[in-house]
Amino acid sequence: MKEFQYQRAGDVRGAVALLSADPEARFLGGGTNLVDLMKTGVERPARLIDIRRLPLDRIEPTGDGGLRLGATVTNSDLAAHPEVRRRYPALAQAVLAGASGQLRNMATVGGNLLQRTRCAYFADLSKPCNKRVPGSGCPAITGEHHNHAILGASAHCVATHPSDMGVALTAFDAIVEYETAEGPGELPLADFYLPVGDSPHRETALPPGALITGVVLPPVAVAAHSRYRKVRERASYAFAIGSIAAALDVRDGIVHDVRLAFGAVASRPWRARAAERLLAGGPADADAFAAAADAELAAARPLADNAYKVTLIRNLVVSELATLAQEGTR
Repeated sequence: MKEFQYQRAGDVRGAVALLSADPEARFLGGGTNLVDLMKTGVERPARLIDIRRLPLDRIEPTGDGGLRLGATVTNSDLAAHPEVRRRYPALAQAVLAGASGQLRNMATVGGNLLQRTRCAYFADLSKPCNKRVPGSGCPAITGEHHNHAILGASAHCVATHPSDMGVALTAFDAIVEYETAEGPGELPLADFYLPVGDSPHRETALPPGALITGVVLPPVAVAAHSRYRKVRERASYAFAIGSIAAALDVRDGIVHDVRLAFGAVASRPWRARAAERLLAGGPADADAFAAAADAELAAARPLADNAYKVTLIRNLVVSELATLAQEGTR
């Protein structure tokens, strides 16, 4: 591991100033992803700026009835919060599905959104990777890719984003708040992650030197009737091979509102807007759910060994929406 300096930030503006003065530095929250990448040499910061003691560890109501999640709120505290569990149950479920208890005690909201891909080629310095070394190639396309992207990929990268939390936040139109040397700003999560295109090393639209300070969940009534389902290759802690955050409001057999987002299928959490548009105002039955899934997955471009994800996601859409529809009629 490369030697590095360590410095604890005293306040948000001070943290941003420290990074502005040292572009080779990195913010340190829980470190559950960053420290792993430092051990393998993928990340080589000259300085770590510890932000864990900044006053960003609270979950608070917003004036319009939503919730604001501080950037250093731990995953454990987020999943256990009564208002999150009551008003955004899919988010609490996603967090609990996302890691072991030990990791949830350390990992933070901001860090979760910024975690890097778990592609084996990205983590192996002996292999080329366009995300790690732009222009070096993407060996996953012809190599090991059974858990790689089927949506939104490119000839330059087929890696997936590993966040479970991000999938639920995407379904509920979350907004990322940040601070820069020029002042505060915000980004809808829908615009936070950049398309892969020909520059997969550029992962987010955050301005240079920005510190995430929080995530705002707007008041979304349908979110109270939501579920998160994660499919993985073993029952214990593992990254998803496919996941879904679903919310459904059915009235007299008709879909009044619906939210869908997929995980482990693209370089970012995937909002299923084509499926949502097809479902809205239509019947809440298995045929409609399957047709909506097919409409969204028509854009899928699976590789040789990951076409199973198309069927997997289709089945998740049908089963989770059917469960929500049945629960809504009780």
